[in-house]
Order: sequence, then C-alpha cells, then structure tokens
Amino acid sequence: MTLQTDADGRLRHLLTLERLPRDALVALLDRAQAFADGVDARDALAGTAVCTLFFEPSTRTRLSFQRAAQRLGADVLSFDAATSSTTKGETARDTLKNIEAMGVRGFIVRHSADGAVAALAEEAAAGTALVNAGDGRSAHPTQGLLDMLTLRQALGDDFSRRRFAIVGDVKHSRVARSDLHALRTLGAGEIRVCGPASLLPDDGTLAGCHVTVDLDAALDGVDVVMMLRLQRERMEEGLVSSLEDYHRDYGLTEARLRRAAKRAVVLHPGPMNRGVEITDAVADGPQSLILRQVANGVAVRMAVLEALLR
Repeated sequence: MTLQTDADGRLRHLLTLERLPRDALVALLDRAQAFADGVDARDALAGTAVCTLFFEPSTRTRLSFQRAAQRLGADVLSFDAATSSTTKGETARDTLKNIEAMGVRGFIVRHSADGAVAALAEEAAAGTALVNAGDGRSAHPTQGLLDMLTLRQALGDDFSRRRFAIVGDVKHSRVARSDLHALRTLGAGEIRVCGPASLLPDDGTLAGCHVTVDLDAALDGVDVVMMLRLQRERMEEGLVSSLEDYHRDYGLTEARLRRAAKRAVVLHPGPMNRGVEITDAVADGPQSLILRQVANGVAVRMAVLEALLR
C-alpha cells in the first residue's frame, strides 16, 4: 500500500506516473481510448462532486478536466485562487478540508510547489481522491497519459523500436518528467533529450537517455519530437540569452523537422510560444498532433476520474 494505491493495487490518487505499474498505466490508456471512440459513460459519476482546485493559471488542463467530469455526469465546482480565501491567508490544506466538508469527493489540484498535491493527499479523508494536475516541476501525470495515448494512436502500441526526442527546458518541466516516466514504463526504444546545458537537469532525471545540446543531432531519424514550452522567466534568470538565440538554436522549423523520420510526429503540451520553440508552419502542419493531444486530454481525464471515483 502506498499513498497512491491501496493494498490491492487500486488507485487511490493519481500523483505521478513514476513507478506506476505498466498494467495500471495501460489500463488507463485503454479506457481512455474507449472514451475517445465514443463510449457513453454519462452516468458513471452521477451524484459525485468534483472540484478543480487550481492555485496556478490553466486553460487546457482545467477545462478538459471540467469537460471530462461533466461527460461522466459529475457535479463540477471550480475554485479560483485569485478570488478565494487564499488571498486572505487560508492554507491549501484548510481550503481542501473545507470543500471536502461540503461533500466533494474528487479534487483536481494544480500548485506551484513541488510535492504540494501529495501533501494534500496525506490530509484527505478516506474516500477522497486527488489528481495531480501539475505541481511545481515534479509531475503532470495526466499530460503524460494523454501524450502516450496520442502516440499510441499514431504509432501503435509497440514503442520498443521507436526513437523519441524531448526538446527544450527539461530542467523546469513537469511535463517532461511525466513523459519520461511513461516512455520508460512503455518500453521506449531510444529517448533523446536536447536543450541548452543551462536547461538540462543534473539530478538523475535523464538516466538512460541520450543527452545532447545539438538539436540537429537529436532530430536525426527520430519518430517523435516532443517540444516543450520555453518558460520566459528563464531569461530573467540568465539561463537563456535571448528569444532570438533560443529560436536559432532550439526552435523547431520545417527545415529541421526534415531531419526526423519521414512520418515523424510533433507534440507540444501548450501553451506554445510561436516563433520561439516552434514555428507556425510546424505547429499547424500535417505532422503536428498538438490539437489531437488537447482532444485526448478529455478522454484521458475521464478514464482517470472514473478509475478513482466510480
């Protein structure tokens, strides 16, 4: 039994994809695919209250969780930190416990601090389930799952002969960490990681990956290019000299994409900095699966909420 699973291995919370058993991960992806194919589950969570507890801004994640909960028949409450009692000093724990006291069973939590969602899960009552919608730079498990679902649809289930490139600010990316956890669990053949040396982690995150600062080399022959958002505050920290220099060295253009395999696909978790990490021609081009990722987010989040709360 762990904080994330019960004694029978059933999910209690979804906090991270790290060490999530392959069977559990695949089961979530299979169920998500069923939802993507149109399976009707509008009564699955009828009468169940779910709250999106976001202490950070969000567009895709918040709205797709709300849409997923609605499609399962749940009652959805939306928490906005900017207009809540947190502005008066209320702690995240007290916020959780007070909403929980109103009969809410499911919480979808985004927070700027590493480990914040796990800390709240420790405080949750029996029968309450938390989903990590992104905490600090630690994890974004449903983004990792929707990326894997998108890749399974494009490439098939066998990742063992595929080559993957993750490009950009890996050091500060919770998306990159969750994608790495999932790719390893699913047996990815080769994982390449590329970015400026100042934006690559040195904490063991990249164990087993081929790491390079040369984007052209990273792209040669890959089947998947997973671009990451450049967080502009890194410029203020002196980790990036300029947006122009970053685009020159690490921006994905049509010319650079031609180095990849002929049918390579491009992913990006959003929001995109167009003209910085990716050009319009690539983001909107035939090899881009970015909007499919967004669509798959609803199906994946349906599968997660159903598994935790049904």
